[in-house]
Amino acid sequence: MSFVEYGDTVKDGDTAIVFLGHESMFPVKVQHGTVTQTKYGVIRHSTDLIGKKYGSRVTCSKGGWVFILHPTPELWTLNLPHRTQILYSTDISIITMMLELKPGSIVCESGTGSGSLSHALLRTVAPTGHLYTVEFHQQRAEKAREEFREHGVEHLVTVTNQDVCKNGFGVSNIADAVFLDIPSPWEAIGHAKSALKAEGGRICSFSPCIEQVQRTCLALEEHGFTEINTLEILLRVYNVRTISLQIPDLGKAAEDNSSAGFDNSDPSSQGSACWNLQQGTAQFKSGVPLREMVGHTGYLTFATKS
Repeated sequence: MSFVEYGDTVKDGDTAIVFLGHESMFPVKVQHGTVTQTKYGVIRHSTDLIGKKYGSRVTCSKGGWVFILHPTPELWTLNLPHRTQILYSTDISIITMMLELKPGSIVCESGTGSGSLSHALLRTVAPTGHLYTVEFHQQRAEKAREEFREHGVEHLVTVTNQDVCKNGFGVSNIADAVFLDIPSPWEAIGHAKSALKAEGGRICSFSPCIEQVQRTCLALEEHGFTEINTLEILLRVYNVRTISLQIPDLGKAAEDNSSAGFDNSDPSSQGSACWNLQQGTAQFKSGVPLREMVGHTGYLTFATKS
């Protein structure tokens, strides 16, 4: 099993996603002789998981069932253990595009954090690219290194435990792109410039506060970066549901005209609405935004090495 390559069947030692529903899923490390408890009952790894095809429906001990999914960066972002605040798919997608990443790209990242963006970057640059990721916190760096090994991507990533603002990324003039998610990114701009290739390399800095963005933009200008711009990506989700609206009372004449010109038995004349003249209501499909939504996450500042 690897996060950048697909495997057909579940094997001992794999990381799999137990899918109970769109709002309920969790990762599990498959191990011979181990059991996993769910609200639908017990899943026995030896008999219920190992050897089964990914995507299979697995029946639990209480009669309920779950799906076993192959891990992907998108699913890992939703299920990973949070050691820090993480980036979600909305920001990750624009970062990947604006940094112009592709298979074979060399990327420098700081900090590693919980590895949400790291897994997406690894899938993008595989099979011939490489990720150099720097994490200041020693325990987080060790945990990230362990996860990359378990997920079968350790050959694509180098994890370094150091302060990027003081010691840089440990590489020079090879990176196609640099990503910064640290409290003071302006202090690392010089090291980012040194890590980037001679010309045309891209840089992105993620910061939650506009004051951080201002200082970062000034540092980018001082180091000769061009095409500096800042974006904020907001996601708005809609629920499609059926709503009922009252039919307006337009008087007897209008009612007579309606009954004369509208054939209730003809589906083609009903359009997309479901009319109920006896109750005086009509039903429509409507897109309704969620009452609560994720607002500001952070500002993304991009620039190009001249």
